[in-house]
Amino acid sequence: MNKVMSRKPQPRPRHRPPTRHDSRRPGTAPPRNPARGRARTTPGTAVAQPRPTDLFADRLLAVLSGQRPVHWMLRHTAGRAYDDLSRLAEHGPLRAHGTRPVVDDIGYYVARAGALEVFARIAAGDQRRALAFRLEQGPDHRWRCTAVELGIPGRPHTDEA
Repeated sequence: MNKVMSRKPQPRPRHRPPTRHDSRRPGTAPPRNPARGRARTTPGTAVAQPRPTDLFADRLLAVLSGQRPVHWMLRHTAGRAYDDLSRLAEHGPLRAHGTRPVVDDIGYYVARAGALEVFARIAAGDQRRALAFRLEQGPDHRWRCTAVELGIPGRPHTDEA
């Protein structure tokens, strides 16, 4: 089975720079020496890139909660996904009064090489919603959303034959 749960709890953002923990010097800024102040990284060290599943879940959440306009996703969608997204966003289904919706949990299934079926749980206060979307990697190696669905509370899911 190729199902993977991937969302880890996000660290709380820090609004201040870290404080000095060196007991030999007072709490002042370090001396300005450009040769000494360079970041020490090895050439083989790469910065960790966020997964496409996490990026698209956050992007779709921004559009469906009204934080971003629908056309912001135009170059990130393919096929009917943009039409489905604009139809969903018309009603503002994830707009919450008081609390901002966040991606609570995310997982994906590798349908084939270059295609992911992703599900996310959206939390806004005590409410939970389900978001499902499909990502496909194009010949240019860019991921695009090709399908979007949102679980509407109070409406039972029916399978159409």
